[in-house]
Amino acid sequence: MSVERPAAAPLRVRPFGHLLAGYTVNTAGDRIGVVALALLVYEQTRDPLATTALFLAAEFAPALVSPALTARLDRRAPRRVLPAVYAIEALAFGALALTASGGAWLPLVLALAFVDGVLALTARGLLRATVSAVLAPGGLLRQGNALLNVGFSLASVAGAAGGGALVALIGVPSALLVNAASFLVIAALLATAAELPGAVPHSERAAGRVREALGWVRRHRIAGALFAGEAVALICFTAIVPIEVVYAAETLETDSAGYGALLAAWGAGIVVGSAVYVRISRLPSARLILGSTLAIGVAYAGMGATTELAVACALSVLGGAGNGMQWVSVMTRLQEETPEALQARVTGLLESLGSGMTGLGFVAGGVITAVLTPAAAFTAAGVALMALVALGAVALRLPRRPAAP
Repeated sequence: MSVERPAAAPLRVRPFGHLLAGYTVNTAGDRIGVVALALLVYEQTRDPLATTALFLAAEFAPALVSPALTARLDRRAPRRVLPAVYAIEALAFGALALTASGGAWLPLVLALAFVDGVLALTARGLLRATVSAVLAPGGLLRQGNALLNVGFSLASVAGAAGGGALVALIGVPSALLVNAASFLVIAALLATAAELPGAVPHSERAAGRVREALGWVRRHRIAGALFAGEAVALICFTAIVPIEVVYAAETLETDSAGYGALLAAWGAGIVVGSAVYVRISRLPSARLILGSTLAIGVAYAGMGATTELAVACALSVLGGAGNGMQWVSVMTRLQEETPEALQARVTGLLESLGSGMTGLGFVAGGVITAVLTPAAAFTAAGVALMALVALGAVALRLPRRPAAP
């Protein structure tokens, strides 16, 4: 059997095509929205603290609320819940477009960004659980996640670039309306997917269901290790994001074109890594997770040691390739370990962890850069990631404790 047939096999499971299209359009819409809102807030305020507040409202704060909403919705029929969530996101972006055209009152923008952030995290958790329910019985979860990862990578790069282009061509309010329309398309697409799983009855309150998911993660050896390791890794991954422009100017001594080349190289690496993952997704999860994390660590450490733009771009391709495989490898292994009844809640917790740790990473990178240099922030993140990989490799060789009854 050829490599291509197993990789494309999930597409023969009819509901997965709807889910893949929805996930891809959703990612592109999220990226367009982030760019448009960041430009909106900065143009209106010219205050870096305002853009920081936007990030906290759209990314960090929703991570504290989304798990409870996911727990409330995860037993309901995906065919009804997912379209409803995406339709409400469309309304939120429509309201943001109206706000932008009327003067963009910052508190209202932050409140709507928070609502959208909660819905986005909830939708990702519910959709991941639905994909698992559709594909896991046929042993196609890894291949399906690989295809989702390709869609995510392409949509992330295209959405970020497209967001800036749309704002330049038609303005922020119109760009936000385009984004709202994309979410309506997703809602309609998923509403017509008749083969999606049905509802599962339950009587427990949402708070108890969140505690149940957290308790399972704490007790499960592999899930606990994945959460702990990914928390540290995410802080290191995101530490360089807010200071990359400073690194380009002060360490590489390049202009805006050089900074653009650095970002483009990382984006190209993500696309390459996601394509490679499609072919190697059947390898043991530990190798994929540790190998991709190591690639990012080596890239960061190398970028901290060089002052040449060409070398930094080459290392960015390496780091981007690791980036294109790392998250999906962790998510896939976690889904393989998680019982079906806990899928949405546990994957939702991981999505929330991603948003929460990103905030800590931004702070860590900014502090290191302010005290030392941008190169030092890259080096610190790279060394920490390589140490994390070494610790993970050692942990894999330790004897397992007997399972608790």
